Amino acid sequence: MAEPLIKITNIKRNFELGNETIYVLKGIDLEINKGEYVALMGPSGSGKSTLMNILGCLDTPTSGDYILNNKDVSKMLDDELADIRNKEIGFVFQTFNLMPRTSALDNVALPMVYAGYSKTDRNVRATEVLSQVGLADRMDHKSNELSGGQRQRVAIARALVNRPSIILADEPTGNLDSKTSVEIMNLFNDIHANGNTVILVTHEEDIAAYAHRIIRLRDGMVEKDEKIK
Repeated sequence: MAEPLIKITNIKRNFELGNETIYVLKGIDLEINKGEYVALMGPSGSGKSTLMNILGCLDTPTSGDYILNNKDVSKMLDDELADIRNKEIGFVFQTFNLMPRTSALDNVALPMVYAGYSKTDRNVRATEVLSQVGLADRMDHKSNELSGGQRQRVAIARALVNRPSIILADEPTGNLDSKTSVEIMNLFNDIHANGNTVILVTHEEDIAAYAHRIIRLRDGMVEKDEKIK
């Protein structure tokens, strides 16, 4: 049996607020296998954003273990985490997080700069993923010249550029109209069909329905974990 891509054991995350301790995650156990398509759901305050930040190595747990691709990332230092984030995880955010006056091509190539690739290699790979998301004719446009849906496609291409183990999408349709949301979610279906592991954070049932498994959080615990396809 292959090892899971993600294995978290008894993950807790507390935040100190003055003299008070806020217990956000209260002991989460979770396994996600390579190639799964998972939606994380839960009401505000359920801990889903905190869990996503830990899964994405943007934050470290107060206690517990997180094994990602056979590496124990729960004990890593910041620079080690930054390296893991760049190589293993592709992020897609609700607000796109693009550089506004930079071309789509250069926005997409940016993670490869940090990974130390040559300009030629960066441009070849960035061109490839922009074509994959249907933006071959928009590569030289600055991101502030693109529509919301096109900007999210650029963000998805950027997430794919380093061939990460995981695509982590936080409310990726939150700023889009319903027609564009369907187009973007169809793109995630294609990405998953190509073999990527996709983890989607959403509070919308119709968006979660694209996933094959829904993990519901409530009050810092897993309330329900169900396969739907």
